[in-house]
Amino acid sequence: MITLTQLEYIVAVDTFRHFGRAAEHCFITQPTLSMQIKKLEEDLEIIIFDRSKQPLIPTDVGKRIIEQSRIVLQETEKVNDIVKDHKNLISGELKIGIIPTLAPYLLPLFIGNYKRKYPNIQITVQELTTENIVDHLQRDLLDVGILVTPLKEERINERPIFYEEMLLYSHQNHPLHDKQNIKVKEIATPEIWLLSDGHCFRHQVINLCSFKGASNVALPFYFEAGSLETLMNIIDKEGGITLIPELASVEMGENRKSHVRHFSDVTPIREVSLVYSRHFAKNKLVDLLWREIHAAMPSELLDGKRGTIVEWK
Repeated sequence: MITLTQLEYIVAVDTFRHFGRAAEHCFITQPTLSMQIKKLEEDLEIIIFDRSKQPLIPTDVGKRIIEQSRIVLQETEKVNDIVKDHKNLISGELKIGIIPTLAPYLLPLFIGNYKRKYPNIQITVQELTTENIVDHLQRDLLDVGILVTPLKEERINERPIFYEEMLLYSHQNHPLHDKQNIKVKEIATPEIWLLSDGHCFRHQVINLCSFKGASNVALPFYFEAGSLETLMNIIDKEGGITLIPELASVEMGENRKSHVRHFSDVTPIREVSLVYSRHFAKNKLVDLLWREIHAAMPSELLDGKRGTIVEWK
């Protein structure tokens, strides 16, 4: 007979792809975990993990069993949620992933209030790229992600929160700095600084202006940054242009804000959403998180019709 404990063990091994780390996560010894998984394989008369590979990987039938096991465990967790709702208890653990182009500007707006309102929720936040957030969600290493959508991932739910404009940031001596009407096509230039590959905002910029990655001889050196702040600091000293999301401009000083411009021909926006597994169990915690972020946003950022959504995939 299959037990929930056995399902927890095979899910843990799949998540960590290592028996030792999986055993630590489950607070048992490695021999005990290995024995329970071996017993499950014998009872089912199949092999769940290919132990000849390093790191170990599930077999084809093992993948199907693990996927169903995750669903079973998540549905079981909903029983606890029903009890908490009945008792009006708001508690639990919430593991959040957030992309780097949102983290420094969005987190300070809501995370403190969220924790103060719900002190019994244990919050962990990781700054990760979109690709890593999706991977972590699918392996139950995260509960929810805050990132730019649409993702178009089959097993991921998307719940839009707000819509921020994509703005031009330029050096004071750049020709676009003092121009009154700036069109999107004008930023498709070798003078544009971009974030490194893996950042969705980089791909949004490329998609927006149809930039083909022309020679960057107009820049003093080749550099792909990991943060928007780094790009803006370099532009202030070395010249050039880049694009920034609207939230990055909210807390700017007046001197730096003078470098920010809107486009005249289109209002490009990016959709920011909470994303989570379709079988996610902690719906109440995510609903409260969505409400807290939504309440922290200026009213104009809540209107999805204020511009044209720029996709990145």
